[in-house]
Amino acid sequence: MRHNAARKPELEHELMRDPRLGFEPAGGSSVRCLQHGVPWPFDCWHYHDEYELQCINRSSGDAFVGDHIGRFEPGYVALVGARLPHTWISHDVPPEGIAERSMVIHFRDEPLRKGTDLFPELKTVLPMLDRAKLGIEFFGIHSLVRERFLRVQAQEGMARLAEFIGLLHELARWPDWRQISSTADPAGEDPSANTRMRRVLDYLDRHLTEELSLPAVCAVANMAESSFSRWFHRHMGATFTDFVTRLRVAKACEMLQVSDRLVSDICYEVGFANLANFNRRFLQLKGMTPSAYRQQAQDRFGLRTAQNTPLATAD
Repeated sequence: MRHNAARKPELEHELMRDPRLGFEPAGGSSVRCLQHGVPWPFDCWHYHDEYELQCINRSSGDAFVGDHIGRFEPGYVALVGARLPHTWISHDVPPEGIAERSMVIHFRDEPLRKGTDLFPELKTVLPMLDRAKLGIEFFGIHSLVRERFLRVQAQEGMARLAEFIGLLHELARWPDWRQISSTADPAGEDPSANTRMRRVLDYLDRHLTEELSLPAVCAVANMAESSFSRWFHRHMGATFTDFVTRLRVAKACEMLQVSDRLVSDICYEVGFANLANFNRRFLQLKGMTPSAYRQQAQDRFGLRTAQNTPLATAD
């Protein structure tokens, strides 16, 4: 998939970050680590509320950050500010895929800025965080960031935070960097629209596997049904029904990858009312049947094991 500058970026909401894909659970730490390969479900034009530190170990391709289009190679390191659209698309992926292409750290701005009131030493990283609103690419620092990432990932609690602060210190004092984008306006949306969309997405997260009522969702958004439909399509690039279907199919894909559950069980667990409709929509969106998708995932990545997932049950 290639980035189209005319296309609106998608909001990467918490409900899309499934731990079975390597995401650390929300609330466990203010610093969250992620390692992933390619293909990767989230290699799309998107933005989120956290800063993202991206460290690429393998593959080359196109980097899209804000209004910037450039190249990346192994050793690429970038810090992208909150709500700045971005994606990195690899072009040299072999048929078997690439394991652990990226090391990623997500963290929020507010805790660090509030922390400066108690720990004035943190103020030294604030200029870098301000620059990161437009994205920063660092040169010659990959080995250091990789080592620091592994140390952060291996720790919990205060030990993790201490390692992370050390990493920020190294980045803030690194002399060889450049600004990536010339604009920080991600989605052209007003804050009230973003708050409303979060309420809707939070509601979907809680009720995705249930029969969703459009009037109930409109009540969450505090909008009339006719206005809600137009508003949702404008912000998410899809109708509400199609968006919910995509979410359910995405959740089904995760379950197919990591469990031996029957396809029919997965169908109902992700919120589809009947198996025929699930199979039809899955085929439309993924270009293959659920069983074929499961086999391909197993052949490529060996993702499905009974030892590392609570979803694996005997049928």
